[in-house]
Amino acid sequence: MNLSMNTFLKSTVFLFCIATLHAQLYAQSAGAAPNKPNIILILADDMGFSDLGCYGGEVRTPNLDRLATEGIRYRQFYNAARCCPTRASLLTGLYPHQAGMGWMAAADLGTGPAYQDNLNTECVTIAEVLKTAGYSTYMTGKWHVTNERKIDGAVTDNWPRQRGFDRYFGIIPGGANYFTPMIYSDNRRYKAPDNFYLTNAISDTSVRFLKDHFSRAATNPFFMYVAYTAPHWPLHAFKETIDKYRAEYKKGWDAIRAARFKKQKELGLFTSTTKLTPRDAAVPDWDRLSAKEKEEMSARMAIYAAQIDIMDAGIGKIIETLRQNKALENTLIFFLSDNGACAEFISSGKSKAVDGTAETFESYRLPWANVSSTPFKQYKHFTHEGGIATPLIVHWPRGIASRLSNTFISDYGHITDIMATCVAVSGARYPSEFHGNIIHPMEGKSLLPHFSGKPNDRGKIYWEHEANIALRDGKWKLVAKTPEGASFSMDSVQLYDMEADPSEMNDLSRQDPERARAMYADWEQWARKIGAFPLDTREYNVRMQAYRRNVNGSFDDNLGGWNIHRAGDLKGTITIDKGSRISGERSARVFLEQPAQKPAALSMLWPFKAQKGERFLLRLKTRANKDTRFFVRLESVGPGAPKIIDEQVALKPETESLEFTSDKVPQNGMYRIGLYFGTAAAGSELWIDDVALVPVKDE
Repeated sequence: MNLSMNTFLKSTVFLFCIATLHAQLYAQSAGAAPNKPNIILILADDMGFSDLGCYGGEVRTPNLDRLATEGIRYRQFYNAARCCPTRASLLTGLYPHQAGMGWMAAADLGTGPAYQDNLNTECVTIAEVLKTAGYSTYMTGKWHVTNERKIDGAVTDNWPRQRGFDRYFGIIPGGANYFTPMIYSDNRRYKAPDNFYLTNAISDTSVRFLKDHFSRAATNPFFMYVAYTAPHWPLHAFKETIDKYRAEYKKGWDAIRAARFKKQKELGLFTSTTKLTPRDAAVPDWDRLSAKEKEEMSARMAIYAAQIDIMDAGIGKIIETLRQNKALENTLIFFLSDNGACAEFISSGKSKAVDGTAETFESYRLPWANVSSTPFKQYKHFTHEGGIATPLIVHWPRGIASRLSNTFISDYGHITDIMATCVAVSGARYPSEFHGNIIHPMEGKSLLPHFSGKPNDRGKIYWEHEANIALRDGKWKLVAKTPEGASFSMDSVQLYDMEADPSEMNDLSRQDPERARAMYADWEQWARKIGAFPLDTREYNVRMQAYRRNVNGSFDDNLGGWNIHRAGDLKGTITIDKGSRISGERSARVFLEQPAQKPAALSMLWPFKAQKGERFLLRLKTRANKDTRFFVRLESVGPGAPKIIDEQVALKPETESLEFTSDKVPQNGMYRIGLYFGTAAAGSELWIDDVALVPVKDE
């Protein structure tokens, strides 16, 4: 090779290296990594805006605080005000209604696809999208976007493994005892073992999934969704952690709230002109409480703080695992909460002691939720800042400009932006069609510009939950709260300048009515487009009891919602038969080897609430393998309770359609459909299908 050619090649290699280095540095400064980043999305449950140390709280959260000081924090980031809607929106990048989760996974409200309250097929999850870009996908923790009747029936078509996750461990429903939950691993469920604590199990399984990934698939990037149940009720934690906080909260909620607001200003979360909202009118002055009341209430907050403390320690284990595997630099970590502080009054369990043990089932109550919302007003459920404002910490050393470390992002953002950001950094393509279904376009906007100190021009964000509404458009926010059982009223609409008044203290709707009307018209147009109407303000239990009358009588959800009773020594079963025996694909199959002395020894029960004077039509279809008998009843729940249908049915080996009309309900209360097979003939095999409960209107 001659000298000139050698010199040319060396120069070319040198220039290529310089160009490559420049491209890498540019990519980093622009907020995009040269290699696809790993992504960890961590979600807390029912945690308020000010609980973390790095957001003004006194709870000890050193690991999250470190992520904040090494990364960025958002002053104004929003969730969807409630657990299920937020999770659906976070996972899909859509508004909750578009994903089918306009209310809660507890019930299909029967008012259209927006309120089917089961993640639909017109959306894709972050896991489903990132898998197309070569990501391994893992989830630990709370799912809560599958209808609870389907969960009860073990209908797995909408569980994490079926929605894009390679591995899953956690709870599919919305809450559980931390010490004795039912655990779900992939598509299996089982009782938790002894010495179990859910928060630690979520953390430890996350670590195990990471270690397995680094040992088996280290060349692939990964997406991990860690959805803690902490600090959602029940108040369950270890005594040694609770004891760290007992003295702290004996100062009382007034002192703690004032200290948090002072610290928030010192941190730079709020300006000196920001006002602290007045203490909620429902919260008494701490000094007016008795010594016993102070002891109990301070214990509630100590347990709540301990739950966050334990979660933070688990997050520390996850971070350390990344560090040990040299993956922390190029892992994009998000941390946020699913709604504002929870003011719900929960009190059940075997013990009423406020000690954090498995026998209790308590919440920390409205006064402490008022502290967690500092400096805002309102709570979970509502669309004032206390219900929808969440901390957001973002940590990504290779992708966030180092000069931004320990700074706040002033632009506002929304949970739908997480999907958009994951798509942007991964190079994935968000689909318009998936598995043969048309997919809604993304609603979010990538946060990537913020990672290099640029604006992303977020634009409008909308909310609707239980007729609590809001619209954020630039510095302006329209918001309204609707009490349960009331009708939405334009008189409740408020208007705020969020730049001048981030704690919503100065309602401008009367000073600027034209803007308020225009913003409401904008909101209503959006609400109609996504199917939010008709607005539903019914109380939780009213919605649930209406849903109970929609019997799972075709067994599309297997035996979900039915209470199956079998005497311990009875040789008989009630299962699902998918052999299209009567009408649809599924029917309930009853098999009795030998009869018992009592019909109730083998039975199917469907409870619901009824009002005095109501009458019902009960329909069902049956089939049997031989001549046999069983009992059909509509009865009040409880021993010796009145029966308003009580019929013994004689069956032959053919399909029969049965119909019964009840007497009037004698008094308000819980009733049930009861199908009793315990005294059927030996060797009986029966099929039940198309069970329906129809209210009868007397002329």
